[in-house]
Amino acid sequence: MSAYTGDMRLIMLDTETTGLSPQGGDRMVEIGAIEVSQRCIQPERKFHQYINPGRSIPDVVVRIHGIDDAKVKDEPSFAEIAPEFLKFIEGATLVIHNAPFDLAFIMHELADAGLSNIGDFPVIDTLLMARKRFPHQRNTLDALCDRHGIERGHRTLHGALLDAELLAEMYLAMTGGNQFSLSMDIESQPASSIIQLPETQRAHDEKMETTKILQREALSISEVDKQSHQTMMERIHQESAGKELWTCNESNRSSIP
Repeated sequence: MSAYTGDMRLIMLDTETTGLSPQGGDRMVEIGAIEVSQRCIQPERKFHQYINPGRSIPDVVVRIHGIDDAKVKDEPSFAEIAPEFLKFIEGATLVIHNAPFDLAFIMHELADAGLSNIGDFPVIDTLLMARKRFPHQRNTLDALCDRHGIERGHRTLHGALLDAELLAEMYLAMTGGNQFSLSMDIESQPASSIIQLPETQRAHDEKMETTKILQREALSISEVDKQSHQTMMERIHQESAGKELWTCNESNRSSIP
């Protein structure tokens, strides 16, 4: 983890999706991002795009964000807009509310498109920040905006760019307004430590399993067990006429029925 000093280029980021699980086939339908630099929101520095997910959007999800199949049927796929998106966020620290959710979709879709991973991008999760500052309270984006007096009456549905703008206002309010609060403990961490792609997770799990095996103590074999093993080996040798598979050479192996 690295500490945030207040003068980094920040990208406030939000997505809307077809559901909750990129592993289960859900995809993004909207992505919105806006830049904050020098403790100021830069409204001209924004990225916004509706996305054709290549699958139907369930009605229950449409009721949340208002994006239906008709709205995105002529929009580009994520693979088509990804290069522009990556260029926009290049060199920035990403600020996301509930980062594991949005990062899972972005990283899975980048992998599906065969594009660069963002695993080394620093990320600040404002949900974790809020839980530390306001334990045992509701810490949704809406609740935090209300807590900090941020106007959101113009929002009737969720929208990625609107949520990114609200996130920017909320983040600045939580961290001292126009003046960065040195007393606020803000840490970023690499995206890869927040969410891992399945193949990365498998490699990690295999490495951990190998490490556990190598750390096991050597087996202790008693003299009785050694003698029993030797007796069994001699019996197999006799009954196979010296043709046991683990000792025979290539010439006599080929003669075994």
